[in-house]
Parts: sequence; C-alpha cells; structure tokens
Amino acid sequence: MLADGRLNTGHAGVLLVERRGSYPLIDLRILKTSAQQGEVESGTRRKVKRLLSFQRYCHASRLLRGLVPHTPGSLHLLDDDYLGQAAHMLSKVGTWNFDIFLFDRLTNGNSLVTLMCHLFNVYGLIHHFQLDMVKLHRFLGMVQEDYHSQNPYHNAVHAADVTQAMYCYLKEPKLAEQLSPLDVFLGLMAAAAHDVDHPGVNQPFLIKTRHHLASLYQNTSVLESHHWRSTVGMLRESGLLSHLPADISQDMEQQLGSLILATDISRQNEFLLTFREHLDNQDLDLQLASHRHFILQIALKCADVCNPCRVWELSRQWSERVCEEFYRQGDLERKFDLEISPLCNQQADSVPAIQIGFISYIVEPLFEEWHRFTEPSPLSQTMMGHLHKNKARWSRLRYAHTPSETETHSHADEPEPEGGGGEEEGEDIP
Repeated sequence: MLADGRLNTGHAGVLLVERRGSYPLIDLRILKTSAQQGEVESGTRRKVKRLLSFQRYCHASRLLRGLVPHTPGSLHLLDDDYLGQAAHMLSKVGTWNFDIFLFDRLTNGNSLVTLMCHLFNVYGLIHHFQLDMVKLHRFLGMVQEDYHSQNPYHNAVHAADVTQAMYCYLKEPKLAEQLSPLDVFLGLMAAAAHDVDHPGVNQPFLIKTRHHLASLYQNTSVLESHHWRSTVGMLRESGLLSHLPADISQDMEQQLGSLILATDISRQNEFLLTFREHLDNQDLDLQLASHRHFILQIALKCADVCNPCRVWELSRQWSERVCEEFYRQGDLERKFDLEISPLCNQQADSVPAIQIGFISYIVEPLFEEWHRFTEPSPLSQTMMGHLHKNKARWSRLRYAHTPSETETHSHADEPEPEGGGGEEEGEDIP
C-alpha cells in the first residue's frame, strides 16, 4: 500500500487555508511562556500580523515591478534580469555541485524566484498550463518573501537548494521518461514551498509553548500542514490556477499537500518501509499515477535532506547553518526555563555529533534505497560517494581535541579526496 499524506480538509471537505503572515515570528518580545499563560499575547500578535502583512505586501510589490517582461507573450520571464554569471550558472543547473549560495548572491537574494522561472521554462510548464506570467511572478514572489531570511537554515536559499536537487532527481533516467507535466509541476512547486513561513523552531517547541498552530493541527505535522495551507492560500491569492476548472485546481492543491506533508521527519520510517517493500517486491509501476506520486514524495524527502550528499564545502555550510538554528532554539528554551530539546544544547551537542547521527539514522537509510531505485545512476553513485566521505570527515572532527567549530573551518579548504564519483554527472539540461 502506498504511503499517503494525511490531509485534513476541515468540515464538509472544505480546505482550510492560511493567509500569508498568519502567525507572528517566534520572538522573545511576544512569546508568553509562563506556566499560567503559555500563549502569544493576542494584542501583540495582531499588531505583528498587520506589520508583517504590510511589509510583505510592499516587498512583493517591489519584486513584481521590473519582473514583468518587456515583450508580450515572452516565456523567458527574467531574461532582462539575468547577469552573465547567473545565466552561466543556470546553464549548469542540472549539475550536482551547483553552488546555491553563490547563485543567491548573483541574483541579489532572488535565487528561488529565478530558479523556478528558469525551470518552468525548461519544462514548458507555462505554455502547457497556460499560466499567466504576472500571476506566476506574484505567486513566486509571495513564496520567496514568506521564507524568513533571519533563519540560518529554513530560509529561501534552502528552498532553492531543495528545488535544484529535485530537478536533478526529476532528470534521473529511471524517472524522467515516465513523468507527466503535472508530475513535474507538482514536484517543483512542492520543493519550492515545502518550508514556507518556517518559524525557525521545531514542532515540539510549538507544542510545549502552546502555539496556536499546534492547537490548530492537533500536534500532528504542525509545520508541514502550515507550509501546505500557506501555499494554498498564496495560490488562491495570486490567482495562479484560477483559470483551471475548480476540480482540477483543488486536486492539484491536495496533491501538493500530500507531497509537502511527506517531508515530516516523524513519518520517515513509514515512507522508508513502504519504499523498501516496493523495491523488494519489484512492483513499482511508474505508468500508474499513484506510484509516480509516491516516488515524487520520496524524491522530495531525498531533496530535503540531501545536504550530506553534496560536496564537502557546500555540505559543511548547511550543517553549520542547521545546527545554528538548533542552538538558537536551545538558547530560547534555556532563557524561558523550558526543557532544552534534543540536539539544541550547544554545550552538549556538537556539530559533528549531530551530523553523524543525522547521516546514520536518516540520510543513509533513505539514500541507500534511492540508490537501489535508480539501479544505480551516475548521480546516485556520486551522492553516495560524497555521503560516505562527509560522514568520515565528521567522524574525524568529532574525535579531534580542538573545538568542533574551529576544526570544521580548518578543514573547509582541504582538497576533496579522489574517488567516490565525479561531479560532472547530470550536466545535460533536457
């Protein structure tokens, strides 16, 4: 039986959506964490919501201006804005050593919008779905702006990185020939929006501080449900799919939800066991839409946690960023006398230790099965090579006598060891 996203559509099957900026940032000044209250002060919450909504509206409006193409009907939406180096990077967007940090700098912080527009053109999705270019830009601007740039990890650059990885996976020979335009559209959209409006803290934090999102989603897939419904809200606000029949657009919203909800790490074993069972039984039939959807769920899960499979210099940066986000949550919990969450204690949880555990229990089991699925592809061999080398390097850093942060940076400039797969795989753009 295929794993499926648990979609709560509310009463009478009506999908509940959330407006952008529908909850305040997790902030020391607005969080009430006493045992008696444990809630965000309602008056301050309303003020912050209005402030965020106004700021985001203004930013989105500025983003939209200048993005509209000069030539009516042009499908190359951002041609006028591409700088030479950014355009050169986009010509190699299918390579696994793609440097998303550099690309974000070259696009002046617009990596997600630029990447998505380029990939929509590569696949001809604008023409196929008859998308309005202004509405597309409005939607992508909303998504990019609703990622919190102050988050070290869960920000728009992470979303762009996951989207680029998803593109690499959609190009896998085992998958590419079977995918429909709808599959590609959903895969890219889910990758771009899978963490939108992430507050920079995890679900247990929202539960123990009695955040209203935890109550709304009954402590189950809280963040993922919010990401999905925020995405649906932006789709409807932008009108991107308004020209499609209602039943078609609603089905697309539901499938987006199923993909985004699959990124809930607490459901890792559920998906992994189902994936392994299909591979053992050799019963995956990618001509079936339901089976393709399941593989898209697996591909998105892989893309979401693929950082340890990148080259060391990129992988290390992501590792430091995610641990910094963990440590910030731990500092917040310590300040308010809350129990410090696992992996969030900077004094006890080093970056190398966190990464070794993450690789051993989450990344390796998932990518070993993906390796089997691709039979294996050159890209998969490259990823597994980087994964094993990166794990070995973290192991050396863990047992070094100098502090982990110093060691991490001191090793950053070491040449990458030979072997384990080249980085040239997947350079051909379809």
